Amino acid sequence: MSRLPPVSHATPVAAPPHRKSGGYGRPLALLASLFFMWGFITVINNTLLPHLRSVFELDYTQTTLIESVWFIAYAVASMPSAFLIERVGYKRAIIIGLLIMAAGALGMVPAARIPSYEITLLALFVIACGIALLQVAANPYVAVIGPPESSESRLTLVQAFNSMGTFFAPYFGGYLILSRTTGGNSLEGAQLTAAERLADAQATQLPYVMVAAVLVIIALVFWRAKLPALGAATRRAHASERTTVPLWKLWAHPIYKHRNLAFGIPAIFIYLIAEIGVANLFINFAILPEIAGITPAKAANYLVLLWGGMMVGRFAGAFIMRAFPANKVLAVYASAAFLVMIGAATLHGPVAMWCLILVGLCHSIMFPAIFAMGIKGLGPLTEEGSGLLIMAIAGGALVVVQGWLADTVGLQNSFWLTVACELYVLFYALWGSKPTNALPPEELREPAQP
Repeated sequence: MSRLPPVSHATPVAAPPHRKSGGYGRPLALLASLFFMWGFITVINNTLLPHLRSVFELDYTQTTLIESVWFIAYAVASMPSAFLIERVGYKRAIIIGLLIMAAGALGMVPAARIPSYEITLLALFVIACGIALLQVAANPYVAVIGPPESSESRLTLVQAFNSMGTFFAPYFGGYLILSRTTGGNSLEGAQLTAAERLADAQATQLPYVMVAAVLVIIALVFWRAKLPALGAATRRAHASERTTVPLWKLWAHPIYKHRNLAFGIPAIFIYLIAEIGVANLFINFAILPEIAGITPAKAANYLVLLWGGMMVGRFAGAFIMRAFPANKVLAVYASAAFLVMIGAATLHGPVAMWCLILVGLCHSIMFPAIFAMGIKGLGPLTEEGSGLLIMAIAGGALVVVQGWLADTVGLQNSFWLTVACELYVLFYALWGSKPTNALPPEELREPAQP
């Protein structure tokens, strides 16, 4: 019988009363490199999708299916990642995740040489599995590395480096992929010859070889680094101290007695539908004659502004949340996102494109704020809670639904799905994020992991 992750009955250990984050500055900076890299690699997809659309002559549904496969990997890999972390520790799990990502990046080379749509899907799936492992390890680590009252601010600050990666990725992908291909310099509707499509497909080899090399270097740095380990309050209990809950009793699992987690899981799922739908259809939206009527290569430059807004919003949000409650800040950002998405779904011309750009600023704090609020007070259930929240990133796979809507009712009308997503995030900020059954604050212990 399929079963949920086991329930821990370990007694949580309270944090020292004057725990400070100053001693973890260097590990935090090192972890920021992980956030940068997975943001960078994820957003390369935003330039890769319109590229592959012309190479393989795909419709919107087939194009967004590529991104769906990417996010299905989160559903497949997240809970196994939590169990792997328990067995090998956070440091080794991070190294394994980086090497898995490097292997997937190298898989893009044969996918481009053949070229093969199916091998491309497999390679991207492998990369995403590696990122899922990093997410399960790094997000809760950052959340508990300092005082509990500033966890949302700290995670938002480090997520700003994720957005820095997303900011530079469109330049990288636009220059090394779109600007060097025939499809990337052609207007919407242009037909490519078989030889042009083959040449365009092979343009993805160099960028992914470069990415693989950087990932291996970062893995070597982590291998030599000393990282503090999570303490007893966030470590799962020994197997003899756990019980299991059948999958059909899903909501009877004690982990769901924490309202902030129970509503946080769908909040992450639904938010990812919004973020990924906007990001991956932005170029296709901007090149429409009734919107901006520009080439994909030029649209990639505007995509930089969307991700740049997310980066600025996260740096600003990290400081704002030190002065104001995170749930209230999230409510303001969600309300703004709701308004600008209505503009993107109803207006025409460049103003509609700018509405879509502005939503990047509005989305900026959503993931880190929801995640940090979702695991607050979980104690020894932190790993399971983190795994479930990262698994909810699979919501990005439903971008294929927006692709189907774009084919059915039009690309602009498909953004009404995003409008609905912003409303749920607003609900979570106002009510769903309030903790219930909170356990004592998490603890870190000083000895470095092997």
